[in-house]
Amino acid sequence: MAKGASKFLYWILFLVSTAAFLFAIAIGWPYLTMILPFVCTFFVLAMDII
Repeated sequence: MAKGASKFLYWILFLVSTAAFLFAIAIGWPYLTMILPFVCTFFVLAMDII
């Protein structure tokens, strides 16, 4: 996969996981912290930090 395409995919996955995180906050889901690793990982990959 091309570097630009994978970066675009990481941004999409980051936005989806962020939306899931915000939805979990809104409904008061007790296992909220299970979503945080996805949000943080996809953000780091999208920003090309590692």
